[in-house]
Amino acid sequence: MRLSPFLPLLAFTAVVIGPALAAIADDEKPTPRLVEAKRIWDRAPHNAFTDLLYHKDRWYCVFREGSKHVSPDGSLRVIVSEDGEQWESLALVSDPVEDLRDAKISVTPDGRLMLNGAGMQAEKPIRYHSMVWFSEDDGKTWSEGKRIGDPGFWLWRAHWHDGFCYTMGYRTDRNRDERIARFYRSRDGVNYEALIPTLNLDNGVGEDDILFADDGSALCLFRHETGDKMAFLGKSRAPYDSWSWTKLNQRIGGPAMIRLPDGNIVAVTRLYDGGARTSLSWLDPEKGTLTECLRLPSGGDTSYAGLVWKDDLLWISYYSSHEEKTCIYLAKVAFD
Repeated sequence: MRLSPFLPLLAFTAVVIGPALAAIADDEKPTPRLVEAKRIWDRAPHNAFTDLLYHKDRWYCVFREGSKHVSPDGSLRVIVSEDGEQWESLALVSDPVEDLRDAKISVTPDGRLMLNGAGMQAEKPIRYHSMVWFSEDDGKTWSEGKRIGDPGFWLWRAHWHDGFCYTMGYRTDRNRDERIARFYRSRDGVNYEALIPTLNLDNGVGEDDILFADDGSALCLFRHETGDKMAFLGKSRAPYDSWSWTKLNQRIGGPAMIRLPDGNIVAVTRLYDGGARTSLSWLDPEKGTLTECLRLPSGGDTSYAGLVWKDDLLWISYYSSHEEKTCIYLAKVAFD
């Protein structure tokens, strides 16, 4: 059965889905099956750009609220749930002059919650500044936002690994074909050093996710918006001061990826061929391929997922505009 991207969903009501939408050719990989997808938030005119965390027996979902996709009133909403079913607002992080965008949530080595994102002022010569906030009380209150990294560089997603916070940053104050990428490292999430000031990578990349393995290896999935716009996959090993890159076979947006318990890697991204949608794809690091295997109920303005593996399910937060406006959704996927 192939699911229509316009499957109707009732707000805050679960939709239970039958057999898998698609299976990849490799018989050794499990078959993904959409167990449930439901809308969990739609209170702002525009709700988008999510991340997901399970911490201290609670679910956290963070995202941007605003009047439009780009608008000066952008704030970061934090919602929580005890069971992943009923959600309530915990905090709203705002700034009097910045359009706050694309929140990512993580846990620092000392146990605090950390939000990172970007502040935008459309009329300024340098429009974007990366920012960070911390919470000492599990998300009820947040510190004053601090600018991090270099002016004009968007530090996309924080990854804590062996006591360091690693993040890719991409330049935003130049034309897209002049934008370089930079690899940062920090011990506290506030003060960053450019471990690699300019990555050996085509200009025009931006938005990424990094996976660290127990053997010290790392993978980086990078969006690319110049030339043929095919995504890049990077490989590195500790101390991560050099990367090798392979061009993939798909154009993507808002990348997120996770390694399943069996070792297979799933990427959740926006795909473009045949219409914009949020989909799961198998990532093969050796072949350098992304193979779509499950389309989530989505379309239009969509993607930017948060991923958590729990109770033998992949939990996925994402946003989509396939209904009347952009709303926040939560999907659960089993692998049979």
